[in-house]
Formats: sequence, C-alpha cells, structure tokens
Amino acid sequence: MMNCWKSVNINKEFGLNRIYIFSIFIGVISFLILFIPLSMYHGSNEVKDYGLFPVVVVLFLLPLFHRLMHMLPLLLSYKRMKVFLKFRKRVFPTFFYQCKSKLSKQTSILMALGPTLFISAPSYMMAYMFPDYFVYFMLITSVNLAMSFTDFLYLYHFVKAPRRCIIENAKDGYDILIQRKEA
Repeated sequence: MMNCWKSVNINKEFGLNRIYIFSIFIGVISFLILFIPLSMYHGSNEVKDYGLFPVVVVLFLLPLFHRLMHMLPLLLSYKRMKVFLKFRKRVFPTFFYQCKSKLSKQTSILMALGPTLFISAPSYMMAYMFPDYFVYFMLITSVNLAMSFTDFLYLYHFVKAPRRCIIENAKDGYDILIQRKEA
C-alpha cells in the first residue's frame, strides 16, 4: 500500500501570474549574467545578423523542444507514456504527455532537469565556441531557463522527497507516494 506523502501543484501553490513574472525575471537576469562574460571573452567579434525571422522560428519551436527534452529521459528508461497533440489558438502546436507508470525519484529528477541538460547547457557551450552566433545561442539559453522555472520548483520538491518514494502524475501536478509501514 502506498500513502501520499505530498501532492505538488505549482500553479495552485504560487499562482500563474506570479510564475510568469518570475519566469520573465529569470530569463532577463540569466541573459544579462551569461551574456556579459561571453561578450567580454569574444571581444569585438562581429555578430552575423540574419534578421528577425530565424529568431522568431527558433523561439516558436523552443517550447516543443523543451517538452521533448522532458520526455527524453522517460524514453531512454523505456517508460510508457501517452502523448496528446493540440493546437493553442489554432496556431501554436503543443503537446502534452502523461507517463502511464510510476516514476522513481531519480527518473523524476532527470525528467525535470532534461531541458536544462539537453538544451541550455549545449546552447551555452555553442555560444562559447561560435563567436559569430553567440547572441542567438544566449537568447535560446535564457529563454529555455525562463521556461524551466517551474521545472526547478518541481525539482525542489523531488529532491526533498524521501529516498524510496514513487512519483506519479496527478491531474495538475505530481503526487509523491511512499510505502506504508505495516503494523
């Protein structure tokens, strides 16, 4: 038998408006903090400008890649999941996923860190290696870090959870379950 140790619903706990404000703040601050050292390192290299269209396309597709990077640790650990494709306002493609099995604490931590490990870190390294495009890579890094704000909040709860817990998808968040001690 399993008991619910904690139900985590970030939207209910903090509120959607507060989450959006903190996400924007994280994105702007991360861009400033990461951009200044790289611009000093690259010096007076000329940044290649391809216009606004490629930036808009990349930023339009970034939420899809963000979700895919959440799913990657689940796919690599052979977890079964259900994927739903939807269009928001008939223009913005997005999809939702729901894992059909319960997850261990380690898998949940990797799932929450997936976009940071697989998008933000490589993008920052590419900004370091390609001085002509470092502004674009820094923009991708900072927007992805802003989108990862809720992931970091969930990660905080996953790390605080007991060692042998099981994490299950709930309706609007996650349930952290522990084994009930038999008397």
